[in-house]
Amino acid sequence: MGEAQLKLCMNGEKPIITNGYSFSTRYRGSKKKIVNWIWDQIKDLDFDTFLDAMGGTGSVAYKAKQEGKQVTYNDVLKYNHIIGLALIENRNVTLDEDDVDFILKKHKNFHYSTFIKDTFKDIYFTDEENEWLDIVIENINHLDNSFKKALALHCLFQSCISKRPYNLFHRKNLYVRTSDVKRSFGNKATWDKPFPTHFKEMVKEANKCVYSNGHNGKSINYDVFEIPGEYDLVYIDTPYIPVKGEIIDYRDAYHFLEGLVNYKKWASMIDHSRKHLPLKKEYCVWNDKKEIKNAFEKLIRKFKDSKIVISYRKDGIPSEKEIYDILKKYKTNVKEVKAKDFKYVLSKQDTQELLFIGF
Repeated sequence: MGEAQLKLCMNGEKPIITNGYSFSTRYRGSKKKIVNWIWDQIKDLDFDTFLDAMGGTGSVAYKAKQEGKQVTYNDVLKYNHIIGLALIENRNVTLDEDDVDFILKKHKNFHYSTFIKDTFKDIYFTDEENEWLDIVIENINHLDNSFKKALALHCLFQSCISKRPYNLFHRKNLYVRTSDVKRSFGNKATWDKPFPTHFKEMVKEANKCVYSNGHNGKSINYDVFEIPGEYDLVYIDTPYIPVKGEIIDYRDAYHFLEGLVNYKKWASMIDHSRKHLPLKKEYCVWNDKKEIKNAFEKLIRKFKDSKIVISYRKDGIPSEKEIYDILKKYKTNVKEVKAKDFKYVLSKQDTQELLFIGF
């Protein structure tokens, strides 16, 4: 259990297992840096069951797990759901040296596709790296334990992101990594570190983060409006539309990871009209300026019987007053808290992190 500790539940009856670890995440918009601040704002609320409705990186869900809550993690993107399986639902399954050797080795009796190597030449990774990815994803798909598979995929995702300029798959820009020029950003040593080294480092880290807190956590894969069940507290962190600036479509920004999870059908999902070969566009109400206010009201109404916590940003659409007013329709008490001294990496906007709490 490593640095795991025992602590007593509020009722003093059974011990809850927690740990002091956290996992790396390089996803844009991650709440990892402020997760302790978020928890400080809600820890005195009375709740046992916790839903992270749009879980993303899983940072907040994992914090809730560490705090002894019964956690349900949800995300509509399958690659995120896999992260939830690996680190929220998984209670005791890790990857051992034999697993890692199996994943990294090319097996004579396996048929390996060359899909990534043939399709994404000179877009994100080198030919050698693309060939490695084809081999490793096939090996991972041969793992017979769903949690081992999820943990391996999580480590593969983070390895891929580590080697990408801006940690994104938003454009065809392998040249940024490979050109022999002076750079004002990024870490070329990290970009050029071999994939197997990244993967092994991630496995060591991820294994330390696997533990049971005494509850049966779950990772589910629903559109947020279709999530089943009832929860004491629902945490909501929607995609973000700024008043000024770029709207980030997370499915587009991390399409390569979603493709890895859907490897066998990836070819049919690609939009070949765009140079960086993302997935075909799907409508997302959270990226629609005209409909997002109605979406917030629909979501808050869905969970009106739960305590509701919403992460937001000051320069968003809808405005902070509109979010407050919608919450006030359904909750007797609404509190707005503003974070200090926090700025998103790569953000060009002067904004502020907000937390709305309705109970």
